[in-house]
Formats: sequence, C-alpha cells, structure tokens
Amino acid sequence: MSLIQTFIPIVQLTWFDPERLPVFVASVVAIAIVLFTTYSRSSRERFKIRKIAGMDAVEDAIGRATEMARPVLFTPGWGGDIQRPTTIASMNFLSHIASKTGSYDCQLLYPTHDPVIMTVAQEVIKEAYARAGYADRYQENNVSYVSSSQFGYAAAVDGMLTRTKPASVFLLGTFEAESLILAETGNSIGAIQIAGTDSTIQLSFFIVACDYTLIGEELFAASGYLSKDPSILASVRAQDLLKLLIGLFLIVAVLAATIGNLTDINTGDWWLF
Repeated sequence: MSLIQTFIPIVQLTWFDPERLPVFVASVVAIAIVLFTTYSRSSRERFKIRKIAGMDAVEDAIGRATEMARPVLFTPGWGGDIQRPTTIASMNFLSHIASKTGSYDCQLLYPTHDPVIMTVAQEVIKEAYARAGYADRYQENNVSYVSSSQFGYAAAVDGMLTRTKPASVFLLGTFEAESLILAETGNSIGAIQIAGTDSTIQLSFFIVACDYTLIGEELFAASGYLSKDPSILASVRAQDLLKLLIGLFLIVAVLAATIGNLTDINTGDWWLF
C-alpha cells in the first residue's frame, strides 16, 4: 500500500465527519440568510416590523412622568449579566428612554445588581443625553449599584419605588423570583409599567401586574424597533426567515414520516418501531 493510500483515509477521518454534515449545511444556510438580510436592499425594503403596544406606550409613559414631575425608573432585573442577550437588548432600550428623559428634563433612575452593568448603563445614559443635546442634565448618582443578593436587590429597588414614587417603571431584562415583588410594588404606587423578559416563568407575573409586557423575542425586536439600527433589524429579519425554514422543514419531516408509515402498513409491515 502506497503512502498516499495510507494518508487519504486519515485525512478523510480527520477533516470530514459525515454525521456533522447536517450541522454544516444548516450553518451555511444561516450565514447566507444573515448576509442576505444585511446587504440586500430588497430585503430591507420589504421587511416591516409590526407595531408593538409596549413600544408605542413608551412616549406616553415618559410624558406622564414629566407632567407629574416624578422620575422614571428602569431596572434590568437580577438574573442577568452584561453578556446576556436580554441585557444587551435592554441597553438599546435604555438608550432610547434616556434620550427622551434628557429632552424632557425628567429624572431617570437606574438601580442594578451588577457593577459592570452599572458602568455600562452610565455610559449609555451619558451618551444618550449628549446626543439629545442636554449633556448637563446627566446625573451619575442616578445610576446605582444596590446589591448582588437577589432579595437584597429586590428590597432596595422596592424601597426606591416607595420613596420616589416614579410615574413610569421599565422592567426590561432577565428577571427571576424578584419579578412579582417589583411589579406588585410598582402597581401599588400607580406607575405605568412596561416589562419584558425572555423567561417564560416570569412572564405570567408581568402580564398580570404590568400595563404592557414584551413577550420573549419582542424584547429583542423592540431594541431594533426603537433604535432603527440596521444590524439589529437585519438580525430580526434573519431570525424570521430561519423560523420559517424550520417550520417548513418540520412539516416536510412529518409528512415524510407519515407517508413512510402508511407505505409500511400497505405492504403488510406493521412494525413502526
């Protein structure tokens, strides 16, 4: 056996695994869709984001706080860190809200459980105020680290809610058991509450205690809805197309399995397993 004949099976075994072929094909399709939605003008022109009630209420919520001379409170929850997609989406949301509160000269409070999130939020709010043309209205002390303990954080934010009585409360991020505690306190002081998270367990609490709730991926779409960032909108388009492809694949797979079983029955083979 020659050296080449010996080497070829080793190369094939090392560099190509037939069992991973579906993963490779799916990756190529996903990359192609992302590139298409990002760089295709026709894709951008045809794509429309449906109206989200919670987004349309943001302007009214901030305007209400301004008219009542009461602050706006925004908190990202206890369950996440700066690397979580929900936290990043909430930062895009925060930038839009900070720009509005800066323009209206409305106080914006931001308590958090994580010092890294606090630092990022300070920069986001500061930049938003400067972009709105009111850099002098930014107050660094309004962005605060309260506690890394879950219920210590919940108690601190509850205390802030009852003392300052904000007219509008935004609960957007990753929430766990503290979600109902915060939402009920905000409801008790009569604040307009807009909440959003990807936690299916906590969504039920937000739905019953808040005025508007962004369910799951609406939070990610909302960041693009507000910021109009082309890269975020392109990712939303790509996700929608991939979901459509997955749905079609599931339908085809079910039909193929059903037809296969019927064929076995017609040929007298009743063993389905």
